[in-house]
Amino acid sequence: MAAVHSLLASLPNQFAVAGSGVNSRSPVLTIKASSKGVSLAENGYSRRRQILVGVGAFASIFSQEKIAFAEEVPKNYEAFVDFIDGYTYYYPSDWRDFDFMGHDSAFKDRFAALQHVRVSFIPTEKRDVHDLGPMEEVIFNLVKNVYAAPNQTPTIYEMRERSLDGKNYWTFEYELATSFFGRTAFATIAIGNGRYYTLVVGANERRWSRVRNQLKVVADSFKILDI
Repeated sequence: MAAVHSLLASLPNQFAVAGSGVNSRSPVLTIKASSKGVSLAENGYSRRRQILVGVGAFASIFSQEKIAFAEEVPKNYEAFVDFIDGYTYYYPSDWRDFDFMGHDSAFKDRFAALQHVRVSFIPTEKRDVHDLGPMEEVIFNLVKNVYAAPNQTPTIYEMRERSLDGKNYWTFEYELATSFFGRTAFATIAIGNGRYYTLVVGANERRWSRVRNQLKVVADSFKILDI
């Protein structure tokens, strides 16, 4: 892994590994790398410029387990993989990345800006989401006291737990509504690597019935990587 970090540190902040050569228009794996020592502005590149390269070029560096991320991506999705901060998830392939204040990564629909996914994390000494307390109580307090603004009415529709590779994930569907506007979303929370991770993916309430299944794939795909 040290060799991987060393290589990635010499590259721009993000690059995408496609299923075939450099002319591929549908990258299936976006990897976040360190930009330490690289001045992208001086080199005429945007901060999040993506470079398309073949998976074969990295086969000797990345383990088969990591390359499998690209092979498992569902149709019409891409995989964002952050080896530095230790997480991965899928997002719709026609979305684009953008800066969301206070978040580590984010992608949004090209035409509906409120339809987006974002991931953030904070340090924690807890080792598992169960250390936060009972699932129903934790999620209720999170939605009511953290996600909802004073003028919004929160509604929680679903709470689920899944376990993968010894880590537990809580995913829930909720709505925040005012008399004029509503937004519905899925959120997934998990703890690992000494971090409390949160993924939120949602849309305008009027579009929710059309995109719910698509966004559920995003919420269910979130996975912590050991770092």
